[in-house]
Amino acid sequence: MKNSILIYTRFLAAITVSVLCGLAFFGHFYDFKIFDMQFTAALQSGIIFGLGLSAALFAAVVLVTVLFGRVYCSTLCPLGLYQELLTIAFKPFYKKRKQHLAKHYAAAYFLAAVLFGTLAGGTAFLLRYIDPYSIAGNALSLAPFGLGFVGCLAVLVFFKKRFFCTNICPVGAALGVISRFSPAKIRIDETKCKTCGLCAKACPCGAIDFKNHTVDNETCVKCFKCLSYCRHKALYYGLKQSQPVKFSFKRRQLLKNGAVLLVFGAALKGGIELTKKIASAVKKAILPAGSSSTAEFANRCLNCNLCVANCPMKIIHPATPEIPFVHLDYGEKYCDFDCHKCSQICPSGAIKRLSLKEKQNTKIATAVVNEDVCIGCGLCVFACPKQIIVKEEGGHPYIPFDGCIGCAKCAASCPVKAIGMEAIDKQITLS
Repeated sequence: MKNSILIYTRFLAAITVSVLCGLAFFGHFYDFKIFDMQFTAALQSGIIFGLGLSAALFAAVVLVTVLFGRVYCSTLCPLGLYQELLTIAFKPFYKKRKQHLAKHYAAAYFLAAVLFGTLAGGTAFLLRYIDPYSIAGNALSLAPFGLGFVGCLAVLVFFKKRFFCTNICPVGAALGVISRFSPAKIRIDETKCKTCGLCAKACPCGAIDFKNHTVDNETCVKCFKCLSYCRHKALYYGLKQSQPVKFSFKRRQLLKNGAVLLVFGAALKGGIELTKKIASAVKKAILPAGSSSTAEFANRCLNCNLCVANCPMKIIHPATPEIPFVHLDYGEKYCDFDCHKCSQICPSGAIKRLSLKEKQNTKIATAVVNEDVCIGCGLCVFACPKQIIVKEEGGHPYIPFDGCIGCAKCAASCPVKAIGMEAIDKQITLS
């Protein structure tokens, strides 16, 4: 009975989180900011803004992992439930295969060291292409990269179940290291175990070695499926050891840990250099208010596309080969003067959270009038929400640089497309 409650509670929590994620990406509900609790987003936001809500949320995720193990991976990760549902769908195919203990490769730790090292160095450029939250965001917003990735992930799940979680995912590797210290583990009572192997067959991570009565807590994502498969009640999730554990510091383990730390240090140094290179090479782009400069945004944006999905005017576009991060593309539309939703929902710190008044005084671009095309109709004068466009009778409109915030409403109202929008080096606050 106790195990059943644990299993269903965890699954219900995962369903709830996934529903909240879906609602957030379709713009229906984001009062409970579930994405602020995502490991990478909270980590980066904490790095950028220091102590605050983001740092507290990141600390909470770490604390929960220390206490209970990798429950994050089976409950809060947007890709976690997706892979779990796939394993359920592929269950008939798994039955025909003999289940072996999955090999845990050290490569995941070195990959995590590189990606989080470069993040600490100042850029999320590499991490955003494999971070589970970013991938889920791309997929939910129907971006080609996200759809392609989850398609490949489905193939991987078909052959290797949750191999991505245990051997590729950098977040999973980091949480696996933290979960080493967790007192709450899946344990096997040797006095009850009949070594039937049903628990190992049910485990999507290959974390159970039923012959030796051990469970690898680093790779176990706490889905608790094994608890329901054991017919002899030999498995339990608890805080007490059935037998005392002898700690041993193996030379090979120490060498691996040392190598990972060296890679992290090298990646940190490389991340600082990469941050500078990206900053110097990136082209100017028009960005949401609160993004500071193109150089900073290019290094901070996780490309989760949450702002893309939630922009009511649909002017925020996903990354392209020319601009490899989300950006504004006005087209026939403009930025609503009375909207600051993108700055309120960005969990990574790439877009600073601004009040509506702050957003209304943040210059993100500048409007330029092409007098050769302008017919002097004056519609732009009435369209400007800041009321700063001046037009003398018979003349062309004048748009002062230090008054225009770059919302593009004037450009959208121009019947002959005589007003263009130009990107600026750094966003500024107007007086």
